[in-house]
Amino acid sequence: MKKLTFLMAAIAAFSLSMQAQTVKEGVIEVGGFTNASEFYNGSYFDMAPTNFYLAHTGAQMIYTPDLLADFEGKDNVQITSISFKFYSESYEDIIRNVKVYLHESDAVEFAKNEDGIKQFFSFDNLAYIDNYGIDLLNCYGEDVEIQIPLSSSSMFAITPGKSLVVTIVFDAQDDDNCTMGSDYAPFYTSGIGGKAMTYTDNTESFIDYAQGSDFPNATAMLGCGTNVELPVTRIEYIYTEGPASIRGDVNHDQLVNISDVTALIDFVLTGNAESIDLEAADCNLIDGINIADVTALIDFVLGGTW
Repeated sequence: MKKLTFLMAAIAAFSLSMQAQTVKEGVIEVGGFTNASEFYNGSYFDMAPTNFYLAHTGAQMIYTPDLLADFEGKDNVQITSISFKFYSESYEDIIRNVKVYLHESDAVEFAKNEDGIKQFFSFDNLAYIDNYGIDLLNCYGEDVEIQIPLSSSSMFAITPGKSLVVTIVFDAQDDDNCTMGSDYAPFYTSGIGGKAMTYTDNTESFIDYAQGSDFPNATAMLGCGTNVELPVTRIEYIYTEGPASIRGDVNHDQLVNISDVTALIDFVLTGNAESIDLEAADCNLIDGINIADVTALIDFVLGGTW
């Protein structure tokens, strides 16, 4: 299987002090990503995350808490990569400007207006942007993975129990650099219908549409597919495991040093707890935070043992 990675630079490590928490990796596969077998067989226009058939396509997808159940019980969950899979029978070499927007939501469905027309979510949290050339000739007759990794500065933190809304926009300069509709077949998750919506046009981008007066309404006249199944998706993420606080790390910077002594003294004198970790400030492990904790912290900073 070919793998098209939109960001070739290595993802920087997500680091925390090892004495506090351990960083672990996890993977969620929606629709059996590894063993995907079912192609989307609806309209060429209603394909998520893109169809490469028109110059401008966009898609919004809702990954509900039940699909993201692996996040439950985990701390500091951050999404590092989102991948999709399709089958290519194209001889084209195409270029797309790709933008990805992520946000979390309490919604599990797309809303409808008073006329029963589905509505897109607003989006402004840009997580990824790049121009990428896709040589589908080199992938002819193969499953292809499109991977969208997020850099260390754009990894997306999500709260377990929330839905993940993914907005993806693929733009070509014009309609000359597109595939035939039948040359591109994304793999889909059977039975998870209506969790994606699409937009297709040869002249106006989804972003331009989203800034117009018709947005957020999605209608067939506007080139929108409103009852699309989720594409098979792999979501890679990291999370932390271990104690939430380091004893003595009063200012919560994953280190224990003289800065923590200063912060603790300030708290004892003023009672201002706005910028300190109260659990970590209980240095002598006796209920209440007072001058005895300051003494215990100073002894640790000087001697290295509690």
